[in-house]
Amino acid sequence: MIYNDLKSIEYGQAWEYQQELFAYSLSRKDSHVSTENYLLFCEHPHVITIGKHGKHENLLFQESFLKEKGVSLFQIDRGGDITYHGPGQLVGYPIFDLESYNIGLRQYIFNLEEIIIRLLSSYNIQSERLNGAAGVWINTTIPSHTRKIAAIGVRSSRFVTMHGFALNINTDLSYFSLINPCGFIDKGVTSMEKELGYKVDMEEVKDKMRKLFEEIFVGK
Repeated sequence: MIYNDLKSIEYGQAWEYQQELFAYSLSRKDSHVSTENYLLFCEHPHVITIGKHGKHENLLFQESFLKEKGVSLFQIDRGGDITYHGPGQLVGYPIFDLESYNIGLRQYIFNLEEIIIRLLSSYNIQSERLNGAAGVWINTTIPSHTRKIAAIGVRSSRFVTMHGFALNINTDLSYFSLINPCGFIDKGVTSMEKELGYKVDMEEVKDKMRKLFEEIFVGK
């Protein structure tokens, strides 16, 4: 697994880099050559992305208003609906050949959720899955208190993945008011900072996350 921390990077630039790695992995598979698995971490300046099946009515403001607030907008090729990325949020883009791990897409998404759940547990934040909704959630037993702390949206072709997850660490949650996050109107969003009451060390989270990827996907 090749790890690359892209630091803070414009969304379009990171998307282009993902596409290059994705195309490279597919070309190697076509040539029956073993592929590399890449794990990219980054933060983005303020941006809203809409998945291929996303509904534009979940964007609550005109694009001109978003520009005034310094928020970019992208329609992209991942699954899922609409989400926000911004400073203080850890975004992960695994470009994985799932066949090299002998798993399918459903298990892959389960693994991503498991990594985030274990990471949060190390900070004494109890989180879980929510039936029918990808991502990681808090307090799913009380619908009025249910809040999302991590979003997941992926694309795959011939078992090669791109896009990935976004974990709210020290994120300014006010930007989520620009959208119905992931298409939901009856659930909230949260962050590690909000749950813990203090800012969290981003580099520490990255280190823990990278080790969990190795543990769950490679078995180290």
